[in-house]
Amino acid sequence: MARTTSRPTPTATQTLMPIVRHCPCCGNTMWAAYHNHRTITTLNAVLRLTLQIRRCLHAHCPQVRKPYRPEAEGRLALPKHEFGLDVIAFVGNHRYTQHRSIPEIHSALVERGVAVAQRTVTNLLDRYDELLSLTLQNTERLQRMTQGHDRVILALDGLQPDRGHEVLWVLRDCLSGEVLLAQSLLSATHHDLATLLQQVKRALNVPIVAVVSDGQPSIRKAVQKALPTVPHQLCHFHYLREAAKPIYEADRHAKKELKKHVRGVRPIERQLEARQDPAAQVIRGYCSAVRSALTDDGRPPLAASGLKLHARLSGIAASLERVEKRGPCPRHSNGS
Repeated sequence: MARTTSRPTPTATQTLMPIVRHCPCCGNTMWAAYHNHRTITTLNAVLRLTLQIRRCLHAHCPQVRKPYRPEAEGRLALPKHEFGLDVIAFVGNHRYTQHRSIPEIHSALVERGVAVAQRTVTNLLDRYDELLSLTLQNTERLQRMTQGHDRVILALDGLQPDRGHEVLWVLRDCLSGEVLLAQSLLSATHHDLATLLQQVKRALNVPIVAVVSDGQPSIRKAVQKALPTVPHQLCHFHYLREAAKPIYEADRHAKKELKKHVRGVRPIERQLEARQDPAAQVIRGYCSAVRSALTDDGRPPLAASGLKLHARLSGIAASLERVEKRGPCPRHSNGS
């Protein structure tokens, strides 16, 4: 789609020149031929670049008259791209680390002063996935990361930020903690997952001695197909979560019942809207404490939400009882 608005005015300028002055092919001096201009948008500025282009003029050189661009240009942006690599990294980080949607990422960029369309955010996310895939498919990288260990314990899981969208499958080495492969798939069949497992297996110089996953049927079949002799274990967290299901259901019911006893905070706050006396401020503080307790969920199975709510409400109730026993605060005289 063509641009419908003008590009933002550059806020910074920079001149880049090639570090290499001699042709990498023939060794002869490359001459400064002309300058190119390019504007890229980063997280901190709209950068106007002046690029010095060099050429080798040796007639017998395979690179004769071909442009040689400044090396530092590649650290700022991809070729023929309007947005910098830092913007691409920002989009990818918010998508897969913070699980933000495309509209949320777009809003975050706009808040930082980056002029970008929502559709462009989708395109930048595609570039992030491509760059990540290229990086993780580097065989030398995988071998370098795992050479310190004589084996690999493989963890496999899928991440889906939005329902109905692609699933990002991540294969990680539990010993080194490094991601060995990450790839987005439209489907999660065991044939597709087996291909990913075989790809990692071929790239490694050390054996895969175990696989850890959440026990999804397609993953079990994929491991059985790609790594038939490798033990496959359900991860400890999922073991614990499955064992704690009855406790979780009871805790959830208890939390629901507790919430029934603390309804009516909003009417109390409305009655205090016109009051600014110390007593009203104290009551508002208790109302805020109740609201905070209701919205502060735990993380089952390690932190039960119902037990956490019970502990916080018990603390608030104990504080109110102490205030009631103490009675109203005496008025301090001014010495008269």
